[in-house]
Amino acid sequence: MHPAPSTLSSARSKASVVFRVTAGNFLEQFDFFLFGFYATQIAHVFFPAGSDFAALMMTFAVFGAGFLMRPLGAVVLGAYIDDVGRRKGLIVTLSIMASGTILIAFVPGYATIGLLAPALVLIGRLLQGFSAGAELGGVSVYLAEMATPGRKGFFTSWQSASQQVSIIVAAALGFALNQSLSAAAIAAWGWRVPFFVGCMIVPIIFVLRRNLEETQEFNARKHRPSMNEVFRTLVENWAVVIAGMMLVAMTTASFYLITVYAPTFGKTVLHLSTADSLLVTLCVAVSNFVWLPIGGALSDKIGRRPLLVGMTLLNIATAYPALSLLAHAPSFLNMLLVLLWLSFMYGVYNGAMIVALTEMMPAQVRVAGFSLAYSLATAVFGGFTPAISTALIHMTGDKAAPGYWMSFAAACALASTFALYRRRAAALTPAH
Repeated sequence: MHPAPSTLSSARSKASVVFRVTAGNFLEQFDFFLFGFYATQIAHVFFPAGSDFAALMMTFAVFGAGFLMRPLGAVVLGAYIDDVGRRKGLIVTLSIMASGTILIAFVPGYATIGLLAPALVLIGRLLQGFSAGAELGGVSVYLAEMATPGRKGFFTSWQSASQQVSIIVAAALGFALNQSLSAAAIAAWGWRVPFFVGCMIVPIIFVLRRNLEETQEFNARKHRPSMNEVFRTLVENWAVVIAGMMLVAMTTASFYLITVYAPTFGKTVLHLSTADSLLVTLCVAVSNFVWLPIGGALSDKIGRRPLLVGMTLLNIATAYPALSLLAHAPSFLNMLLVLLWLSFMYGVYNGAMIVALTEMMPAQVRVAGFSLAYSLATAVFGGFTPAISTALIHMTGDKAAPGYWMSFAAACALASTFALYRRRAAALTPAH
């Protein structure tokens, strides 16, 4: 029996909307991954220091600084999107993000313009962070509001899944460059090539976003809150925002460890080749892409909470032992197996978590509340994961030390899951 033409048409229409709205997510994560992967080269070009460790730490500090701007972007741009609508807001976030990407791609090195070079790179990262603060929330809420009833988890999971495509493309580009250019050429100018590719993608994403329609749920609202009302409601719901931040903790710490930090970890800590580190990262991104919609779809079937609890407990129990195994027997195969295991836990958890977070936030501040919770988690747990991992290994001499950080983030997420669902149950219980 074949599906009715209207059903097929509706499915294609939904897929088209998902593609257009998540295209901006692709650019955001594409650039973030490149900055993390080429951290060693960026350190030498923009942050010359007395030691490689100091230069790398300065680079990761600038990488993390972009995440500190996310909460500000979440509040300001998130409130703007809750006020003017999802479509207009997502075009504004894309414009700001593109400005930061273009700036980083074209800034000359320290040897050419001195201190202005790291200053401009920092400004580029701050612009990216400011826009990303509301980009994730805007996209997640848009997907949740346009989803087919009963499939909200599946549709919303494509927010994160689209980011994995960017990592696949970035890792593949990096692998191609590594095969065709010498290490000296990559260090001098080759690392900029993927950033230029990112700049070339910008006009295409603008066209895709311009053709988006506003969600029916937003258009149906009788009252559109002003930015002042959004700010006031956020303050009133500060406990939900903080709990939401803790819920996202495992997602951000896991994601930045297994994607952004993994290539640097493979090269500088495990002493594997650049090609091996890139191939592992490529496989992890494919694995994430597969598990995220599965996690979202499973959460539609069995509920969000069982997946959130199960994956956090699994992470607490296995993250450090898995990394310890890798540290004691570093090889391409072991790095691949360990990171694929971490990818499984991340993908299933995040597939359920994204939609759970949209459901926890009050409707009138859904974008701002989601964005602020996500941005705070990314600033506190995610963005500084490369720097914290580097510092933990340096201080303890234990190459598996990032596992402690992952387990701590998972414990925070577990506590938050219980707190948020207890609060939700209390809110749904009729008063006597």
